[in-house]
Amino acid sequence: MRLNDTMFATMREATQLLQSQGPMAATAAIQRALQGAGLSGGMPHFDWNAPPMRAPGTPLHDINPAPEEKSGAVPQGADILSRLRNLAGGKWAGKSAAQPVEDVVFDRAPGQFLAGSCSNSAGTRSYKLYIPSGYTGQEEVPLIVMLHGCKQNPDDFAAGTRMNQVAEENNCLVVYPGQVQGANMSNCWNWFKAGEQQRDRGEPSIIADITRKILADYKVDGRRVYIAGLSAGGAMAAIMADSYPELYAAVGIHSGLPAGAAHDLPSAFAAMRGASPGRRKSAPASGKGMPVIVFHGDRDHTVNPSNGEQALAQCAADGTTAPVGTTEPGIKVEKGQVPNGRSFTRSIQVDDKGNPVAEHWVVHGAGHAWSGGSRQGSYTDPQGPNAAKEMVRFFTLQRRA
Repeated sequence: MRLNDTMFATMREATQLLQSQGPMAATAAIQRALQGAGLSGGMPHFDWNAPPMRAPGTPLHDINPAPEEKSGAVPQGADILSRLRNLAGGKWAGKSAAQPVEDVVFDRAPGQFLAGSCSNSAGTRSYKLYIPSGYTGQEEVPLIVMLHGCKQNPDDFAAGTRMNQVAEENNCLVVYPGQVQGANMSNCWNWFKAGEQQRDRGEPSIIADITRKILADYKVDGRRVYIAGLSAGGAMAAIMADSYPELYAAVGIHSGLPAGAAHDLPSAFAAMRGASPGRRKSAPASGKGMPVIVFHGDRDHTVNPSNGEQALAQCAADGTTAPVGTTEPGIKVEKGQVPNGRSFTRSIQVDDKGNPVAEHWVVHGAGHAWSGGSRQGSYTDPQGPNAAKEMVRFFTLQRRA
């Protein structure tokens, strides 16, 4: 249906209703307009909390949804409501009784989101850089490196994790390196290839050089540089922590695997199922640990949750941690519940001064998806605890000597 002047007027009216009375009133206004325009049956029922319309071939919001979560086709008319969201100026934040408020916030972070690229002898990778509105270039700020998962890209990963919004609140720079299909058809970081797991070689060298480029171009505190990733990006983040301990102060691994978990595709699939290949490293190559925060869903059927425990043990200061949920000296266990969302178990390991050096978040009932993310991006679980906020909170406690 072609939107004429009458329809535009109706959308303006619906925008006002959206801001004053909420989505139901706005939807009703559009339904009346479509019926008046002669659209047979009016506008089909639209689930306001369904994912926004995505381009053909774009993955759904959860690569491994829990059985009770069913993904359906986006209803007709979603494109009209998508226009309505844009007309609303991105300022409205609605509330759903079935999920946390954050999942239906449409406003974007007010800083700059810039594109760039970095090349070295191993190749070229583009990246997106978020600069918060509070950045002045006069004082040093933290930097977070975010590595996306398979079938994702920097824009999608930023939208799904909402890391830009968290960075805006904490005045951090965030850089999102992007994989290319020429290196991996599914846009996965090649964490499972032996040649991509070593310092100053392959993809780790490019990611390290992107990090150094941001350090050189912007006012960044070199003691507060962190790296995190999801799935294949989480596995590559573990490799970066293992290979460049002098560059990063802490690492976040979401639904990922430890460094050295595999050396080819067969061993990768075995590791993802929870096997323990002999080539897996048991401790950081540097001999020193790195502060680490791990998120993993206990119903993840893509990357077995045991990989989260092994990644935690590999990165932790002494190379070992207690199993999740156990109580031992230096280990604190908390249980929590997201309002209208998932329950979780959080295990915290502290050093001899009482400072947290490792956190393990097990999200109960969650599959292979970024916890607490937005459905504006792919592979997210809005009902879980907010991994972006918790990672940044943990990172702010860590500084490299």
